[in-house]
Amino acid sequence: MNFVQPIRDPNTLLEIEKYLEQKSERNYVMFEIGINTGLRISDILKLRVRTVRGSHIRLRETKTAKQKSILINNRLRKILDRFIQDRDDDEFLIQSRQGVNKPIGRSMAYKILQEVAKHFGLEDIGTHTLRKTFGYHYYRQTKDLAMLMYIFNHASERITLRYIGIIQDTVDRSMRNFNPTREGRSA
Repeated sequence: MNFVQPIRDPNTLLEIEKYLEQKSERNYVMFEIGINTGLRISDILKLRVRTVRGSHIRLRETKTAKQKSILINNRLRKILDRFIQDRDDDEFLIQSRQGVNKPIGRSMAYKILQEVAKHFGLEDIGTHTLRKTFGYHYYRQTKDLAMLMYIFNHASERITLRYIGIIQDTVDRSMRNFNPTREGRSA
């Protein structure tokens, strides 16, 4: 299993949003739900229109079987309202073009994100990238690690920091100017 990274640069996120909005509204909505809620892709793909009509997304997580309620922020609310405007409550939100009222599969979500990664020259991108991107930016904006642990249902701060790439950022910063021959030189 490859270790995927969050999309750290806010400007890159904005560019991806513009790109997806022009290319495919469905893919844009999938991306926006992921980076605004922190839901796993398996849970995003199960969403039906009725699930996003209210103020919260309420669902039972696929991985943990735990009940979850996530507030739909104002930005995501506008995106979803436009997307579901003339749709039936029973419709899957992220529909496949194959069959009637079927969601896309995880492998198609992966292909969509790989195409985005290729277009923007990003590496280590996968379906968990959306969740990790949410976590990375949530932590950077709020510094509320305890709340992020709760949102992600993680058991420790270390797990959460590693998951969202903060530990890797710290390691990278510490290594950036490291020079093993510096100590032996006289000034």
